[in-house]
Amino acid sequence: MTKIKLCGLKRACDIAWANEFQPDYAGFVFAGTKRRVTDEMARQLRNQLSKTIPAVGVFVNEPIAHITALVQNGTIQLVQLHGQEDDSYIQQLRQYVQVPVIQAFSIRTINDAKKAQQSSADYILLDQGAGGTGQPFDWSVLQHMTRPYFLAGGLTIENVEQALSYHPYAVDVSSGIETNGVKDKEKIKTFMAHVRRAASQEGIE
Repeated sequence: MTKIKLCGLKRACDIAWANEFQPDYAGFVFAGTKRRVTDEMARQLRNQLSKTIPAVGVFVNEPIAHITALVQNGTIQLVQLHGQEDDSYIQQLRQYVQVPVIQAFSIRTINDAKKAQQSSADYILLDQGAGGTGQPFDWSVLQHMTRPYFLAGGLTIENVEQALSYHPYAVDVSSGIETNGVKDKEKIKTFMAHVRRAASQEGIE
């Protein structure tokens, strides 16, 4: 079954809805401005989040010491890198934390997809632009992927079934489950229902 990551959670109600609908991952953003959470906010949200749902911390060129602290105090269970971090950064990070690392890549061409596949991260995430744009990239390049990947960038209720035809390991949604810039319970419910129904119909395991 294709996994689902709900990203950019920052309110108590967002967490309550995640607990109700049970995505595979919940994302806390420690970068940018629109969906950014402080360490204290993230800690409180993690405490409210079901223990069965791992929290992913999303970072952009973050000092490793900060990431390490958030892992060690239990705020996050996975690390997602969305900046210019390279393999040496990932290797250094792994000296301090023993949690899965997701490396995000901006995809515009087949060559971008090929570069992503060389990452030493545990998982790769394919996105459009710098991420958080709410726009999809040209999904035709996905046919060249040979390793599991998270698919992000402009996913919505309307296009997620098409996205699933490329068999991503997971779909990562944020703006596509929002109304006026905040998470929308009905959109979360409908998005997750679309993914799970489509995945089961295609027999995706």
